[in-house]
Amino acid sequence: MIKRTYLFTAMLLFVLIAACSSGNVKSESNELVIAWPQDIGAMDPRGYGASQMFAQNLIFESLVQYNAEGEIEPLLAEDWQQSEDGKTTTFYLREDVQFSDGSPFNADDVKANFDKVLDNRERHAWLELANQLQEVNVIDEYTVELTLSEAYYPLFEELALVRPFRIAKEVDGQYVGTGIYELEQHDRDERAVFSGNEHYWSNSPNVDRLVVQVIPDSESRMMALDNGEIDLVYGNGLLSMDAIQYFEDQEGFTINQSNPQATRTAVLNTNRGPLEELSVRQAFIHSFNTNQVVEDVFYGTEEPATALFGDHVPYMPPVDPYDFDSNRAEQLLEEAGWNLGEDDFRVKDGKPLSLSYVYDANDAIQRTIGEWLQQGATQVGISVQLEGVDNQAYLNAQKSGEFDVIYQETWGAPYDPHAFVSSMRIPAHADYQAQLGLEKKAKIDEMIDQVFIATEESKRIDLYDEILQEIHDQAVYLPISYTSTIAVHHEGISGVEFAPIPYEFQLEKVQKNAPDA
Repeated sequence: MIKRTYLFTAMLLFVLIAACSSGNVKSESNELVIAWPQDIGAMDPRGYGASQMFAQNLIFESLVQYNAEGEIEPLLAEDWQQSEDGKTTTFYLREDVQFSDGSPFNADDVKANFDKVLDNRERHAWLELANQLQEVNVIDEYTVELTLSEAYYPLFEELALVRPFRIAKEVDGQYVGTGIYELEQHDRDERAVFSGNEHYWSNSPNVDRLVVQVIPDSESRMMALDNGEIDLVYGNGLLSMDAIQYFEDQEGFTINQSNPQATRTAVLNTNRGPLEELSVRQAFIHSFNTNQVVEDVFYGTEEPATALFGDHVPYMPPVDPYDFDSNRAEQLLEEAGWNLGEDDFRVKDGKPLSLSYVYDANDAIQRTIGEWLQQGATQVGISVQLEGVDNQAYLNAQKSGEFDVIYQETWGAPYDPHAFVSSMRIPAHADYQAQLGLEKKAKIDEMIDQVFIATEESKRIDLYDEILQEIHDQAVYLPISYTSTIAVHHEGISGVEFAPIPYEFQLEKVQKNAPDA
């Protein structure tokens, strides 16, 4: 078992000293201060990489959205109508919407933004709607028509995503949106300030200003929350579970947790080194004690994962899990010719069974999971090196395939399964590179193409069954747990809710009492 060290106790003592010396500084009652591990990036509605999705969601809106029950409802579009063949959808837009600069929103803006996606279709091809959308026509000032090449069942789900089909307008070299907030100030790698959009067409946010303070490491985020420099930590992996336990034991703090939203996984690269062998991938998964990790790392707050998607995800077929079984792992490796060497690690044909695990160094949980992967693998003779890198290098490794094992999460509703599966066909995330070594990779991609245009539900079920079963049988993903979003905040903060989409933080609903005198 991995034991907690006394470093955390020492850190807590430092936290208390820092809190006493800080004067317990509080933010103003009309602003909410949150912590984030990195800069928000460029506020481009079609930007990826460094552009943070929660920040994009504050500024830019879509034609439709998910409500709290996970159902599609109107947003910038009040209503819509589809043709009998499902290829044409006509949207009727709201007529009372303005951008944050005061300029009116209309059908021309929808066409301009969607045309930009089509002009750069290859970049957005991870999302199948970017491939299916053929034409955008303005019918009148507040009516726009989308024409697809085929009837596409996830049309509305993908229009609701944070990117790339959000609406923006370029003003003086910067994008403005119709969303509830606008970007007031951006000090790169330090902080970003969002203020309420005075032209917003619906309700105003409960706090006038939202300050996003960049704090790269989890210990510093913990200290900032404890001493009152920030009001709220909201997200997944921003605090260690030990830190969350600390706040749970302290007076004056509240912890909220969402329902399970996505799946934590370790992705195994079938196209690189020893992991090209199915037996090695299977052995690596069998060496990982998922139940123990959920108990010791997450204190039982998350559920053990048994597959890429949980039972709550549509179209996920029942599969036989890879249970923790060190004996089975050793047997698989020995049968494949991987024998123990003098250093207790396995070798074959003079080559060591050595793997790298790449993770985002700013995420405390990713590091801890790596330590557990390393421990379990070591016990069966697999050497694992932990490689913590900055966020951009982590994203680059996913796309380039420069990893043996890499941490990754599925995306939750409404991305799972269709958008996540769609992205497996191009090198946008780790999945494409990890699957390149599969004998049936071309067939998997072909079935993914087919599932999106299947008009019969029974056909979609059969295709998803075959796709997800094959990926599971080939041991591409090591399932860890079903994730939740956690919010830790000072008492006096209320209205903390969780959106059905993990990347949409409903910060506009948060309320804050006046600071203590």
